[in-house]
Amino acid sequence: MQKILYVRSAEDPVRLRGFRIRRMKNKKRVLTRICALHYAKLVYRSLLFLLAALLYFSGRFRYSGGLFRGLEAEPWLLALIWIVYAVEMLLRFFPSKLESMGCQKQFPQNYRPTGASAPQMQPWTRTFAAAAAWLLLNGTIGVLYRVKLIDKDILILISLAYGVCDMICILFFCPFQTWFMKNRCCAVCRIYNWDFAMMFTPYLFIPNGYTWSLLGMSLLLLLRWEITVHRHPERFAENTNAALSCKNCEEKLCHHKKQLQHLRRDIQRGEERAGNPFAS
Repeated sequence: MQKILYVRSAEDPVRLRGFRIRRMKNKKRVLTRICALHYAKLVYRSLLFLLAALLYFSGRFRYSGGLFRGLEAEPWLLALIWIVYAVEMLLRFFPSKLESMGCQKQFPQNYRPTGASAPQMQPWTRTFAAAAAWLLLNGTIGVLYRVKLIDKDILILISLAYGVCDMICILFFCPFQTWFMKNRCCAVCRIYNWDFAMMFTPYLFIPNGYTWSLLGMSLLLLLRWEITVHRHPERFAENTNAALSCKNCEEKLCHHKKQLQHLRRDIQRGEERAGNPFAS
């Protein structure tokens, strides 16, 4: 008897290694404002990266100076990068309805006490592991730059790519969540506000007013976040802050991420059962 694997899809039933995938009825979901804003960020950050990459590769074909010399002659691109990310970081310093609860939980107005007195924070070892992995990655990039295997242009492109990956982590898949922090979602993420400091780590190697000012602002955000975590840990734990619970979530940022997780699990189960016809 053929087994059937049900998935949410608009496609006609197809076969997957002996399994017939049948469509389930899709429930209409309204895209929340916060979710829409994050998709907008994904779009304009991607366009910014593609623009810089286009200038870099066209510059390599036209002359040997590359992107960074072009920016010194036409600083509009560095200025555009600075304006976009400076505005984003400035918004993070204040309570805002344009930001996710992941970063807004640090503010007292977003703290809704549950009555519990002992916040259950994520283990510091996971935080340390995430930081160590990031420093190792960017330390390697720094070494490649020092030995002149990559240049300043590539460092800028890496930073812009980090910005795109930041949105991918929030909306679709986050390696830090999956492999290191093991948190349920972005709302309870211990390192959510590390994003800009991570994004601009490559700028440490570029002594420029644009780059170092962005790095400095990101480090101020990180410092404020860590001070608040240590002074008010109750704001960052789901068992002490009801605003972080699933039932009180109004953003639904994890919706597509969970869809992908469920689809991956269904496919894995289908493959396992196809390999073992006696599996239940």
